[in-house]
Amino acid sequence: MSKVGSADAYAAPPVDWAAAAGLDKKASAHGTKNLKSRHMHRVLHKSGTRLLEGRMRQIVMLCLVSLAWLGGGVQMAFGQGYPNGSGMQGGGMPGGRPGSSSIDPGGDPPPTPPEVKPDAAAKKAYNAGVKSLTKAREFEEMAAKAPNADKKTEALSKLNDAYGKALDQFTEALSNKGDMVEAWNNVGYIHLRLGAFNESVDDYNHTLALKPDLLEAIEHRAEAYMGVDRLEDAQAAYMDLFNHARPLADQLMVVMQKWQEDHLAAANGMRPADIASFGKWLQERDGIAKQTASTQ
Repeated sequence: MSKVGSADAYAAPPVDWAAAAGLDKKASAHGTKNLKSRHMHRVLHKSGTRLLEGRMRQIVMLCLVSLAWLGGGVQMAFGQGYPNGSGMQGGGMPGGRPGSSSIDPGGDPPPTPPEVKPDAAAKKAYNAGVKSLTKAREFEEMAAKAPNADKKTEALSKLNDAYGKALDQFTEALSNKGDMVEAWNNVGYIHLRLGAFNESVDDYNHTLALKPDLLEAIEHRAEAYMGVDRLEDAQAAYMDLFNHARPLADQLMVVMQKWQEDHLAAANGMRPADIASFGKWLQERDGIAKQTASTQ
């Protein structure tokens, strides 16, 4: 079978010239016209085929040019805003290709920011806590000197906020450096001032385990003892201070006497005999303190 679209498919059948010799040599005008028409049809078909093929080639070329143009536009769209005309920073594509911004598995990892050392973090938090504690003491003084109830209430509110902030900062310091004795000491003091006496005792236990000769911590822990009615522990602390730090012993004596006065007015669960016995001891120790103070 002839191939569709080839020249052989449209060739005229072969002519039998011997048979044609016996025919009338005078061909009719109609026959001549038909003969020309057959040959013209063949020529016109070939020309038309070539013309069609040429147009098809033009269409194909136009499509290729359009695709190339569109492809360049897509690449420009992806590469817009990035160097090297690519869709990714660094002029590459994802997946670790050359020029890609992804990390090469065989290369060095990106540098990590330096970590803050625990000691430095503890010191920073501790210093911030000291500032907050200083501010709290200022508010405490303002509350004590407040001219009216409203001013006192306002100062006490600021006082509690400042103590809370300082407590958080000292706690942060201890989370980075658990043996920071100064932070434990200040946390114990804040709990004492906030009336959290059991917590204060525990804080001062940590403080004195790290620094047993910190007399200020001994006195403050004794005040916390009084807050939870641990009279014998407070008495032992007073005797220690009386022998090593008289001013601190005198300070503790004032707190003890205030406790006695309050519990004589309202026992608050204490046995009257215990309150009376403690009161007798206070009188004896206060007399001794006054006698020895005159000889020093």
